[in-house]
Amino acid sequence: MTSNKTNPIIILGSGTWGLSTALHLVNEGYSNITVFDRASEIPSRYSAGYDINKIVRPEYEDPFYTDLALQAIKGWKTPLFGPYFHKTGYVVATSGRAPQKAITHLNEALASIKDHPVFKSHITPLNKPQDFKDLFWQFRGPVTGFSGYLNRFAGYAHSSNAMKGVHHHLAGRGVKFVLGPQHGKVTELLYETSGARRCTGIRTANGAVHNAPLIVSCLGAYQAELIPDVGKFSVAKCWSVAHVQLTDEECDLLRGIPVINVRDLGFFFEPDPATKLLKLCPLGAGYINTNSKNGVSLPPLDNLPPPQDYIPAEDEAKLRRLLRETLPWLADRPFVDQKMCWFADTSDSEFCVDFVPDTSKSLIVLSGDSGHGFKMMPIVGSWVLDLLKNGRQERKQWQFKQPVGSNIKGWGDSVSWRIGTTKEIKEVIQERDRMLKARL
Repeated sequence: MTSNKTNPIIILGSGTWGLSTALHLVNEGYSNITVFDRASEIPSRYSAGYDINKIVRPEYEDPFYTDLALQAIKGWKTPLFGPYFHKTGYVVATSGRAPQKAITHLNEALASIKDHPVFKSHITPLNKPQDFKDLFWQFRGPVTGFSGYLNRFAGYAHSSNAMKGVHHHLAGRGVKFVLGPQHGKVTELLYETSGARRCTGIRTANGAVHNAPLIVSCLGAYQAELIPDVGKFSVAKCWSVAHVQLTDEECDLLRGIPVINVRDLGFFFEPDPATKLLKLCPLGAGYINTNSKNGVSLPPLDNLPPPQDYIPAEDEAKLRRLLRETLPWLADRPFVDQKMCWFADTSDSEFCVDFVPDTSKSLIVLSGDSGHGFKMMPIVGSWVLDLLKNGRQERKQWQFKQPVGSNIKGWGDSVSWRIGTTKEIKEVIQERDRMLKARL
């Protein structure tokens, strides 16, 4: 198939990985690429990248991922991606009440880069609270027991703007986009079963059929809707996100601060200058939405509306404490634009980039971003090209995995940088309803 670059290729999902795949394919000379998405515009609100910023950092316990992150950061410095990359620096820390797991992870993250030839000149230890106040002169809180380090090599990227920019670039180069809940939502994968089984195309919600000899599925948290077996090794999970609305003066005050990630509480970025929003995310193991019949977690759909402008009380408590320790003048401000951000999670945080078994190499699935896949946006599509060239996934950890059973309780909790226990989103919704009832 790959010898004829005019053959149609269908990409499912216009999130960061789908856009990256389209970019690398068109750069390689493929000229008949169509991207489908149920969203009506890009950035797709169904993408985990539908956000104002994401951390771009190189710290990994596995040198393989460190090398990938270095490649990605190099990509973030190119003319296409550079406008969205902000090398503000990245602080990793723990508070004085951090559990041992958080402290251990911080030490392991520092060990992975402190002597690395690329990073070591960019690393500054932060051993006591005053070190944080010297760096973040805007901090007026006590930063009780804080310790960690600053990595000046890292920072963040404006994720929604990056998707907008790449979409505009691809549309100008002839990549077609079919969007919307009728024309862009894929409801069925079509197969040829006479002879070797092949995926031959898709059916969309309006009943239209689109044929192609190669389908690349990048549907993130929604992947198991079309490929159920993916849901047994890559489950839909979410973390909460909240924002504080700042004034012009407050936004200017915090402009240029490094990303700070307090492993037992949460993280925040410099404010977004366009919206004047300060984004905060609590850290934890996340929330899943398990179907009791098949054991698969998918984002809440028609039968279970997700929380709107609400985050779990325990997550809010973490963020309030984070602000009291750092920016206490914001600690009691209302949180705005609160939401649950859904992504695809594997139990070991490994990605999946492989042909779906028993499809004669006609269907590729990219899944398992696991909360650390956005930073790879500049290079993800190169992995698809490698797969097409080699005809197989040579990295065992990225191969399509056999289903691991229907019990996903505690999914991903053992991952070193996650503190806490995975919970069901139904518990969050029940908690929200109880709180609303109590206010009546």
